[in-house]
Order: sequence, then structure tokens, then C-alpha cells
Amino acid sequence: MFHPFQVEQFLSDHEQLARYNFSESGVHPMTLGELMTYAGVDDTFLREISLNYPEVNGDIELRERIAGLYDQADADNVLVTVGASEANHLVTATLLEDGDEVVALLPTYQQLPGNAQNRGLQVRTVPLVEDEGWALDVERLEDVVSNKTRVIALVNPNNPTGKIFTDGELQAVISAADKVGAWIVADEVYAGTERESNEITQSLWNRYDRVVAINSMSKAYGLPGLRLGWLVAPSEQVPALWRRHEYATISATMLANELAKVVLHDDVRPKIVERSRQLIRRGFDTLRDSLAERPEVFSVVPPQASAMSFVRYNLNVDSQTLVRELLDRHGMLVIPGNCFGLEHHFRFSSALPDDYLRAGLSCLHAVVDDWR
Repeated sequence: MFHPFQVEQFLSDHEQLARYNFSESGVHPMTLGELMTYAGVDDTFLREISLNYPEVNGDIELRERIAGLYDQADADNVLVTVGASEANHLVTATLLEDGDEVVALLPTYQQLPGNAQNRGLQVRTVPLVEDEGWALDVERLEDVVSNKTRVIALVNPNNPTGKIFTDGELQAVISAADKVGAWIVADEVYAGTERESNEITQSLWNRYDRVVAINSMSKAYGLPGLRLGWLVAPSEQVPALWRRHEYATISATMLANELAKVVLHDDVRPKIVERSRQLIRRGFDTLRDSLAERPEVFSVVPPQASAMSFVRYNLNVDSQTLVRELLDRHGMLVIPGNCFGLEHHFRFSSALPDDYLRAGLSCLHAVVDDWR
């Protein structure tokens, strides 16, 4: 049985109808002109870029810059992909075989566990406990990991909660994987979006010998339209991933490779990350203050990172109905919690221009009045 990608299906069906779109998980995207300004370069260089195929596994200079973000990695550990989505697909296609099981920490981004389910594999889940700040249920993790477990999948920082896993929680994941020889697939696309810290969330790369770390241009850099991501894996594993990459997409575009090199230059990357963090911090403050006007209705565990908040609401209406009401009456779009398997929640992205954010929040309050 095919399992639809619930969040993306919801966006495909509704995103183009939205006047106020708070459904995305990244910061307000940059224009090409803004990127050139941050980089301090003249955009005439774009005219010189050959629109040919790049190196299929990614431009060597780009792979070297990516490798420089990871402890003891080099270009041979890096495969450039068409977004993190392709990287997730390649991992499931390469690492998983019939009879394997995947362990996923919920709530989470559905892509990797959904791919596994669509291959007919068993996905076992471990809850994050909301009342404990979305803490990992370590006992449950230890219970569900077995000799059939091939992959433990996590998103850190987490989508949709914005939680950053503690060192102790990560060590518990490593220990559980090590006991059975499982891989850890770490989707780290929100590293760099920290709200409460100026430190980049530590990668799981090089903390355990069976880690694939995944990232992209989409979230911390505000450049989802480049459709460029990457994975970092043990060098002996990369060729198998690469062979499947050749079937899936052949390569990311030359233009995306060249612009990603600009973004990851040592003089440019910190400026872009700081832009994202400022949008995240200002936006969450506005959202928090607005939700605080109705403490009997709304609560949220403050996200430690990301543009998202996973808001809990106390109304007698399911999340799909509430979200549909917001869209139909006000053109406002958020993601219903049932897309992540949790009712009476919605995911709200607040790293947006202030006037736009405040206008959307007024729509939220208007609909809430009707359901009280």
C-alpha cells in the first residue's frame, strides 16, 4: 500500500490558495539580488556560468566547502544531491533491504520513514514527550530497537517542534544503534537556525561510524529554490549512493552548484546564517506574544531552533477542520498536526516579515473566536 507524503500532499493541494502562508518550515527566502549583496559580488559572474552538467557527484570545490563544515570529513565523503529530499531517498534505496526495520522519532518529517513504508518495510516509532519539552523517550527507544533495525532516523533540530536533542539523548541513540549495528541517518537541515544560541547544532557525523548526515540550502540559508542538498557518509559507502543518484537525478544543476559555493564561502556563510537567526528570533517573539493573549487556548514549547513552532490548541475541533477554516475564510495556511500524527496541534512558521506575520495572526484570532 502506498503511503502519501502527508505534509507535501497538503502543501500541493493548498499552498497556491494562501494569501498568508505560514506553512513552510524555512525562513523568508532570499532573492538572487539579496544573495549577491550578502556575498559582496557582482552578479555579472552569473553570465559566465555554463549551463552544462556539473560534476555528477557535485563540483569539487563545493564538496570541499561542504566537507569543511564537518569534523574529519573530506570531499570523498560528500555527495551533492537535488535537495535533502533526494538524499533521504538515496539512503532508503541504498541502506535498506527486505526485512529491515526503521526506527523514527515522532513527531518528525515523514520523508525517510515514509519511503521505507512504501518499500514495504516496518517503521517503529519512538515518541518525543511534549510535556517534557519534547524529550526523547529513551526507554521506548531501547525497547523498539532490535536486530532487525537497520536505520534509526532523526531530524536534529527537529521538524516540527524545533527541539535540539541533548548530548545525552544523542548518546542514547548512538548506543542503541551500536548494539545492533544499525545506521543513524541524521537530517540536519535546521542546523544554523538556532533561536536560543549562536552555536551551530553539532552534527552526528564522526560521533559514530555508521552515520549519514544530510543537509541542504533550504532552511538555514533561506534558499529552497536552489534545490541543492548533500549527504556526508563514510567514503566506502558513497559509491553505492552515487550509483543510485545517477538513476534518480544524474546531478543538481550547474547554477545551483555555483551559487552554493558562493553561500558556503567562509566570508559569506556567517552573514546568511545571522540573517536567518534574526528572522527566527523576531518572528517567534511576535508569535509568542500573540499566542499569550489567549493562554486558555494556545500553548507551545518554545523551539530551540528553526522557523517553526508546533502550537497546541484547546478547541473542540480537529486540526484539519481548523486549518481548512483558516484557509477558506482568511486565506491563511498552517500545517495541521495530524500530518505529523498529533491532533490539536498545528505547525506555524514565523520567520517572516513583521507586517505579514501580524496580519496573519489577526486571522488566527478571528477564527478562534468562532470555535470557543
